[in-house]
Amino acid sequence: MSLGFWSASRRVFDLSLGEMLWSRRTIFMALVVGGPVLLAVIVRALDMFGLTALRVNGQAVGGTSVFGVLIWMLFLRFIVPVLAVFYGTALMADEVEDKTLTYLFTRPIPRGAVLVGKYLAYVTCTMLVVLPAVVLVYFLVVPFRAVPGSFTSLVTDLGLLGLGLAVYGAVFAFVGAYFKRPLVLGLVFVFGWEPTVMVLPGYLKQFTVAHYLQALVPHAMPSDGLTGLLQGFFKETPSLGASLFWLIAGTVVFLWLATRAVEHREYVLEQ
Repeated sequence: MSLGFWSASRRVFDLSLGEMLWSRRTIFMALVVGGPVLLAVIVRALDMFGLTALRVNGQAVGGTSVFGVLIWMLFLRFIVPVLAVFYGTALMADEVEDKTLTYLFTRPIPRGAVLVGKYLAYVTCTMLVVLPAVVLVYFLVVPFRAVPGSFTSLVTDLGLLGLGLAVYGAVFAFVGAYFKRPLVLGLVFVFGWEPTVMVLPGYLKQFTVAHYLQALVPHAMPSDGLTGLLQGFFKETPSLGASLFWLIAGTVVFLWLATRAVEHREYVLEQ
């Protein structure tokens, strides 16, 4: 009996989530997110000895500002895109490489449901690793006395990171489903295209994910010290409503394009 699209997606999600959580990529992901945690430990250790980890114009940068910098410069601009590249482009490529794609496609389920189920497993898996690391960094860096006033910002940060993982993942799921050598294209997009056009004047930055994510950052990052300088560098930001619209719309559109690509592409398994 043939399953409906969402029932099939849920079955694939259940199967893929466990595989992702115990895969080598998850070890890589834990090592990547361990970097900011290690930095947070160093910041806390310096603070315990009465030293300041970061200064701007001779003024000590507060813990909330340090946390904001870590969120923007490490998590949003590096960790989230990198994880999305390595996971998103591999959603179908791994099945081709392991020669298990035929097993999935011969089942009475829609082809597109395979990709959607694996995409949802990717989002869940990455959030289960990234978001707890962010919470740990927050409580290491932000002084206890500042927690009541900045906890809402932490919740905003977590939502922002989840949205970033979803939209980048949808983009690279499409790249992986449609193009050959998707990993190379994904890395070029993350480390070539986005950093370049983000610092150039003009409309090209509108074709990046970071352009819309940055409009949400001021709601999660304080505006003082080094954080203010970093935010001032990106002056042309869209409105909050426009950013949310385009990020959500981009996630839906690219995920739809990815499912269409999977349904129509002929996959050739190497012997």
